[in-house]
Amino acid sequence: MRNRSWIVAAVATAGVVLGAALYAHELESGHADVDVAATRVSKVSKVSKVSAPGRCVGTRPVGSLPIRDDNSPMYRLAGHIDALAVGAYAAVYTGLSVDDRTQTLDVWRIPSARFDAAVCGAALKGVTVRLHDSDVSRKSLDKLSDRIGDDMKRWDGTFRMREAGVNERGFVRVGVDDPDKAEPIIKKAYGAKNAPYIKVEYVDQASALSAPAG
Repeated sequence: MRNRSWIVAAVATAGVVLGAALYAHELESGHADVDVAATRVSKVSKVSKVSAPGRCVGTRPVGSLPIRDDNSPMYRLAGHIDALAVGAYAAVYTGLSVDDRTQTLDVWRIPSARFDAAVCGAALKGVTVRLHDSDVSRKSLDKLSDRIGDDMKRWDGTFRMREAGVNERGFVRVGVDDPDKAEPIIKKAYGAKNAPYIKVEYVDQASALSAPAG
């Protein structure tokens, strides 16, 4: 399965920090905190309690969507959803992943009947779409991820942060050398409202990955 996650590696230069040209970085020294939770929609599931996915099977002809980064129906649809995500539906889109084996595309979003209709209406023949609930937008997660990425070397000497990037399911994954030591420090640093959207995991070494096309 391929994930459309954005990874910021410890060895990356400022130019590799993903999303840097899109968002103003706001650090603690005189800058406002990023509040991921501020974009929550009331009466939706928490990230940890995702509802059973909605499902639709594509019926549109393959040629009805423009070719993007791949000539396959699934990647044409993924590219189309990416375009929706930075346009009219940026406030509800969280992320997506694709499964080449089953030709299935999983989409996480803050519940929106209009977005669901737009995605399922564009689904191409041979592609299955599964829709999952989240309670945070990708835009907000990117801001938090960028802030954490800027702090990559902040705790050197206590632990080493090696990666930070958005997971399509609705959280920022932070890779470190010592999760037990790092997790309480990191979650405290970014505040109680952001803590539920940060997942700290062990990573053996950092690797610089480029941003996905779309």
